[in-house]
Amino acid sequence: MTESTLNQYRPTSVTPPGVAISDLLEEQGIRQNELATRMGVTPKFINELVAGKAPVTPPTAIALERALGTPAHFWLAREAQYQEARARDSESAELRNCIPWLSKIPHRDMVKYGWIRTCSSKVEIVSECLNFFGVASPTAWHEQYVERTAATAYRMSTKVAASEGAVAAWLRAGEREGLKIECATYNKDAFMEAVQWARTLTTVTSPADFLPQLLDRFAKCGVAVVVVRAPTKCPISGAVHWLTPTKALIQLSFKYLRNDNFWFTFFHECGHIGLHSKKLLFLESSEMDGADEKEADRFAADQLISPGEWASFSPLTYPEAAIREFAMKVGIAPGIVLGRLQNEGRVPWSRLNHLKVTYTWSE
Repeated sequence: MTESTLNQYRPTSVTPPGVAISDLLEEQGIRQNELATRMGVTPKFINELVAGKAPVTPPTAIALERALGTPAHFWLAREAQYQEARARDSESAELRNCIPWLSKIPHRDMVKYGWIRTCSSKVEIVSECLNFFGVASPTAWHEQYVERTAATAYRMSTKVAASEGAVAAWLRAGEREGLKIECATYNKDAFMEAVQWARTLTTVTSPADFLPQLLDRFAKCGVAVVVVRAPTKCPISGAVHWLTPTKALIQLSFKYLRNDNFWFTFFHECGHIGLHSKKLLFLESSEMDGADEKEADRFAADQLISPGEWASFSPLTYPEAAIREFAMKVGIAPGIVLGRLQNEGRVPWSRLNHLKVTYTWSE
């Protein structure tokens, strides 16, 4: 076979290299026994090679090149393609057995949010989801993601209708986004300076205006900040973990789409980075509890409004004008002041909620 003939050879399906060998033998008028003699092997080996029972190894590919004039890389490529096709066929059977796993993960939301592509079969969906999670099997998924979050499960109330698969998908989506963000090596002093600076963004009403600034400033001190939509049955508003020993990830969901919730969650996650171990994963929902959560809550409250400033704000009642005046004085959004007053029981949850800014989700 000449080089031009080789370039024109395009099999319609992946077949063993032996099919191409058989075609060349017929084209060149060579019998299998003669090929065996030319290659210095037994006729039995040639028979197994043509039948696809013996693989084309590098020495065999070189021998075929000399005997038939076809480059060794052609034979090695054909063998690799054939073995991959066999592995894919075998994998397809295994993936069919994994279809029940789809009931544990929010694959419809994953398609909707663009995390995986639209597929025509459940087998393809399984494959896409495994690729998304970066695991080879549902068993590996369980070990990597479900068991990983088990250490935080005790903090989550049974009142929360959470799905392990939904939480895992949300965490993985954030992890993938975080890995794309180029960050400087984590520096605690620079991080704390950024936390102080972030207060100034609470008065900006549009996420489109403040998020780019927030992400850029924190990347410069070693913290990737990502905002990822939460799929159905993922009640988590925020999470913190370390992607590497020198790169932290703050993941936010905009779960409640209000400025008081968003900013308190953000500063709460900053508290975990500044106060707690790099080895832990922290998940936040309205039902979380524990000593480390209380510490992060106090950190967030004190960073947003200093204890001295808050102690000075104690009118007999809390009219809207007083809240706005105090918010302007300390340099934060009125909705955040209101949220704290409501959380402390000093203002009913039903009052003055128009002071809070409601965000609109935009991809």
